[in-house]
Amino acid sequence: MPHRMPRLAALLAVLSLLGAGAALAQSDSVATRKEGLKRMQGHLEAITPVASAGGNVRETVPRTEDLIAFFTGFPALFPPGSDNNGSKALPSVWADRAGFEAAAANAVNAAGALRNAAASGDAAATAQAVRAMGGACGACHRNFRGR
Repeated sequence: MPHRMPRLAALLAVLSLLGAGAALAQSDSVATRKEGLKRMQGHLEAITPVASAGGNVRETVPRTEDLIAFFTGFPALFPPGSDNNGSKALPSVWADRAGFEAAAANAVNAAGALRNAAASGDAAATAQAVRAMGGACGACHRNFRGR
């Protein structure tokens, strides 16, 4: 029986490390999504004046591609229990997961339309697509983000 105690202690140590790792992963997802959302806001703030001024919107295509990539993986940044560390995510993110994922898909679609408009070089269409992207962001915020 005495030889089992070290194994039990080792098992408990491993389990506690796994628990700490899960908590760290959840706090990392909060930090990752906050950083990413600030970056997405920065993209929209950079694209808007170029489109409004009738500038070369083709130069903004890399920013639109980052929008698409980020929002494609957005739901994965909200694992269960990641409503801590200053997160403003509402419980509806998890309670209405299908709605949340649909909102993220709408953002991906809006970002794709923005990329297409920017790639076409049409500044007016790009400005309109920026507004639509803002609408997709706002729709998600209304239902899934606290103040």
